[in-house]
Amino acid sequence: MILSKSHAYFTPEDYLELERISPIKHEYLQGQMVAMARASKAHVIITGNLSALLVSHLRGTGCIAYAVDMKVRLPSLNLFYYPDLAVTCDERDRASAEDFILYPKLIVEVLSDSTEAFDRGDKFSDYKAIPTLEEYVLVHQKQILVERFQRKSDNLWLPQVFRSGDTIELSSIGLTCDIADLYENLNQLA
Repeated sequence: MILSKSHAYFTPEDYLELERISPIKHEYLQGQMVAMARASKAHVIITGNLSALLVSHLRGTGCIAYAVDMKVRLPSLNLFYYPDLAVTCDERDRASAEDFILYPKLIVEVLSDSTEAFDRGDKFSDYKAIPTLEEYVLVHQKQILVERFQRKSDNLWLPQVFRSGDTIELSSIGLTCDIADLYENLNQLA
């Protein structure tokens, strides 16, 4: 992520209005708009593969998977983030006309060199403030490796690592799949 040169303060309402017309995406960090980095081909393929799996799996459950362009709002921290994928099963998100969700159950980030430290550090710390969040998943794009963090209590997140040949379980939504399904069409990792 690149911090914009202008350090003007934007209200959340200003941010939402500007973001609707902006040709590039920005995350919102306590009054500052931060431009998002562009995604690599591998990032796009992994996100697409996982999105297809989630949409198919969640059909008829009342849960919705959002990929790429849906913001998650953290009002208590004055933040808006764009996760790579988020799943909400909360009726309040379904009923809202807003262009963000407040009650994700699952959040997935596909790691890149420019975002990895932030995704596993400050961003994960911020996401922990979301009471409905049950799982946070980090998907590596340069190797077949997925890290899942599952909430066991407010202060305890249990990590689990999945590698080539493993079956991934996302218990928050009852999804089990081969890790290879996430990396389909990425032959350089085979």
